Amino acid sequence: MANEISFEQALEQLEVIVKQLESGDVPLEQAIDLFQEGMKLSHLCSGKLDQAERKIEVLIEQETGVERELFHPPAEE
Repeated sequence: MANEISFEQALEQLEVIVKQLESGDVPLEQAIDLFQEGMKLSHLCSGKLDQAERKIEVLIEQETGVERELFHPPAEE
């Protein structure tokens, strides 16, 4: 899975995985693989939401009105 996918793309893929797992028609090994992929997508979505929240906080905290400040997300492991 590439980290370059958008939040929306990751969320769509996660929804597909959840539907597959909820159907119960997936062999155990495939279910485990889907679960692992879902966890990666969930982590990616969470990270993107955290970054967006920090960007918003930087904008709100400006005392002289809304000013853009360069935001540097932490390096990924």
